[in-house]
Amino acid sequence: MPESDWLAERFEENRSHLRGVAYRILGSLPEAEDAVQEAWLRLSRSDTREVRNLGGWLTTVVARLCLDMLRARKSRREEPESPSPSEPIADREAVADPEQEAIMADSVGLALLAVLDTLTPAERVAFVLHDLFAVPFEDVASIVGRTPTSARQLASRARRRVRGAAPSSGADRARQREVVEAFLAASRDGDFEGLLAVLDPDVVVRADDAAVAAAAANQAQGAPMLSSRARGARAAAEIFLGRARAAQPALVEGSVGAAWAPGGRPRAVFAIAIDHGKIVEIEMIADPERIGRLDVELLGAR
Repeated sequence: MPESDWLAERFEENRSHLRGVAYRILGSLPEAEDAVQEAWLRLSRSDTREVRNLGGWLTTVVARLCLDMLRARKSRREEPESPSPSEPIADREAVADPEQEAIMADSVGLALLAVLDTLTPAERVAFVLHDLFAVPFEDVASIVGRTPTSARQLASRARRRVRGAAPSSGADRARQREVVEAFLAASRDGDFEGLLAVLDPDVVVRADDAAVAAAAANQAQGAPMLSSRARGARAAAEIFLGRARAAQPALVEGSVGAAWAPGGRPRAVFAIAIDHGKIVEIEMIADPERIGRLDVELLGAR
């Protein structure tokens, strides 16, 4: 059998699953079909001889396509092309196959789709992939461009909202911001003990290659070199002592973190995970392409 025919057969075996993933992420059957079709085009142009799990490879491709579509939709500040899932199915004009849309909506639940629409793109993808399709957080992390710990936190926030617990309440966000502001102030002031006070003893610091290179280029005499990964409060405090002078609080994928944004444009992003009032993870991101895929909102003074 020609390889192209074999690939087509394998793709058709996965089509229903891929459409289900895409529909739950996007909430629109026409857009889901577009994502699945684009996945087929990418498959037909790719060398998959080393791919051991074709279904997993296709799921990753579709999820990344859907994430890009959600972020493009959000950046345009406009509604999805298809109407809200809370509207009656019969009233929709932009649906390619109303019967199929109704079947899909019934299988997911309109109430769940409505809640999913309130999530950030990364939260929605993390929740759908992990909670609905059991994709491991290590794989989810590679799709949303975060660490497994951050991906777990994204899904956890989404799960609480789905359960009606309002994870991003004003009080929760205010507590997060207090911790981040205390961290930034201690860093700016060179307050080693102040940094230790807000860092979990087992805090993990990660940095992408661009952040490591930027830190090396601006290395202060006597300051520790930034590596791609460090663990422990003392190691983290030494890294950030006097280093975050120009950073400011920011929402990073819906959670309070920080960013260095000269002229209002993020050039470096600090994705911060907080648990029980302590910082448990800091991810330093300076790669422009990765930053462009993140939802970053600078927080003004209060």
